[in-house]
Amino acid sequence: MTTKTEITLNEIQQFFSEQKIAVAGASRNPKKFGGMVIKDFKEKGFDMFPVNPNAEEVQGLKSYKTVADLPGDVKHLLVVTPKEKTQEIINQAVQKGMKMVWVQQMSDTPEALAALKKSGIPFIYKKCIYMFAEPVKGVHHFHRFLVKFFGGYPKKKSN
Repeated sequence: MTTKTEITLNEIQQFFSEQKIAVAGASRNPKKFGGMVIKDFKEKGFDMFPVNPNAEEVQGLKSYKTVADLPGDVKHLLVVTPKEKTQEIINQAVQKGMKMVWVQQMSDTPEALAALKKSGIPFIYKKCIYMFAEPVKGVHHFHRFLVKFFGGYPKKKSN
């Protein structure tokens, strides 16, 4: 398993500073995680770019077959694929020159994280994106409260 220093709040804020976010594992089914994130982040004002090799469109948005097919100005990638697909997506992200990658918890593998670390692309993992995308609501808000209460919430790194 690759080791990485603790994820900082600065890194998380950097990920959200970009309005254009690609989602590998985007689903046409709005009840699946890869569908919910497209819908919810569109509502939060983000420009979403679904990546799904089996879809022409996802929730009215043009879908891209691979990360390589994404427009050149899309530089942040959220990975919500099944673990067996994550390495392939990370390889595509490295080839494409993504500037930042968030591997949603439960999608990460040691090999994929090692490839990201080797590439030098900043990445976030073992974190649920819903706990950080403002405004945080419902169960995610409660989850964030618990994580903060027990000291597991990322800290802001001072310069």
